[in-house]
Amino acid sequence: MSALKIKKGSSRKSAYDLRDPNSDVIERHTLAIVVDNEAGVLARVIGLFSGRGYNIESLTVAEVDHLGHLSRITIVTTGTPAVIEQIKAQLGRIVPVHDVHDLTVEGPAVERELALFKVEGAGDKRVEALRLADIFRANVVDSTLDSFVFEITGTTEKISAFAELMRPLGLIEVARTGVAALSRGATG
Repeated sequence: MSALKIKKGSSRKSAYDLRDPNSDVIERHTLAIVVDNEAGVLARVIGLFSGRGYNIESLTVAEVDHLGHLSRITIVTTGTPAVIEQIKAQLGRIVPVHDVHDLTVEGPAVERELALFKVEGAGDKRVEALRLADIFRANVVDSTLDSFVFEITGTTEKISAFAELMRPLGLIEVARTGVAALSRGATG
């Protein structure tokens, strides 16, 4: 803690970036990358990560401007502040990349993920699974006599917590979309 009682590395609620670029602390960052929607662009972006040994925790990509032929890649990655800065700089040098935004440090952002959970259950476990789904605001999208498929939307932490609670009740399978994120406010 600093003398101002501001946790080192926190910049979401501060006008100042207090992160130490030489720190060894591993941070989780959400990057939004606007690219040309053409063949091979995703492979080039992912090749940058794999070629340098950077890990990708989550990856989503979709066309966002049909007329402008633009796609948005949202990547959640981890690394030291220096590694994150290096990733952003190297992404910016790839020719079909138009914009690179680090939503983690640029201010408040909204992050959501969609997941499907297949849970087996009969008797008390079935009732408990439905009760927990109601608490987490998960929807039942398929039901058989011996299983459910739940659909849940929320933060990565919420989805992980739901998975942990479903595991002892008979979690069979999970499918997650990855993080979709936008910065808050009028600018983008």
